[in-house]
Amino acid sequence: MRLSRATAVATSAAALLLAGCATTASEYAAPISEAPLPATLAAEAPDSVRWLYGSGEAAGASIQAFRALADYAITKARQRSVPQSVPMGLPGASGGVGQPACQEDDRIKPLAVVFDVDETLLLNLGAEYQKIMSGGSFDPELWDEWERSGSPGAAPVPGAVTALRALREAGITPVFNTNREAANAEQTEAAIAAIGLGPAVHGETLFLRGDDATGGRKDTRRARIAESYCVIALAGDNLGDFADVFNEPALGVQERRRLAGRGQFATLWGNGWFLLPNPVYGASIRGTLGEVFPPEARWTPIEERAAPAIMNEGN
Repeated sequence: MRLSRATAVATSAAALLLAGCATTASEYAAPISEAPLPATLAAEAPDSVRWLYGSGEAAGASIQAFRALADYAITKARQRSVPQSVPMGLPGASGGVGQPACQEDDRIKPLAVVFDVDETLLLNLGAEYQKIMSGGSFDPELWDEWERSGSPGAAPVPGAVTALRALREAGITPVFNTNREAANAEQTEAAIAAIGLGPAVHGETLFLRGDDATGGRKDTRRARIAESYCVIALAGDNLGDFADVFNEPALGVQERRRLAGRGQFATLWGNGWFLLPNPVYGASIRGTLGEVFPPEARWTPIEERAAPAIMNEGN
């Protein structure tokens, strides 16, 4: 699949921003000659898609998160004391998180930051475009084909390439923990490398669904990564990228929100855990009106408001 011209222009602008190029407002204002869009492509995109893939606000939020992550991790790497792992989801850990040791005997494990991939580092523009054009529902077979294709219509999340380059230059290894299928490992390695985020090596710096028997749960893979690395930060677009406890099926919408926003977990955001925006899909996109708006949040005016005066003119 190929990106539309409009998406390609937006992606190019983001790339210029990340590269630190000085671009004037007049250059951005230059008219672009483009053939009229077919009626289908002229239709309004869903709000969530417009925001994540089309807005400057999403680009700014992502760059902000990656800059904070890189600054945090590099500061940790420069400390002279023995490094300490960031709390993360581990099998059987108390409260759903644990801190593996970073030192074995006299050896300190190499430092790493663990990233989710999709919509954390890589924007699946081509797949989301095709999903909308096919009716808007998630199709596992279509997604598998996207993975196997090497994801040609993908782009890096704004800020990701710069951040990963800075981490590597500081001696910190980016490790990828994604729910893409292990059967498509070679294509996933290629997709990550193609947008400037590689290298990724399956079983060493790339861990996939199918590498263990837990499916989409990531705690076991985090434990395996921690055997080889001292993980000083985590980044993802879903709470399950930090600990599986957040995505327990029995956890209600408001319970999940409270779990993330209070107590021990609240102290970790921006302090080892870095969240990227994704309003398009995932475990966060659920909830009835009654679940999102609990009784104490439901407001109704006491009296019906009068119509504006202009509407009563001539009566």
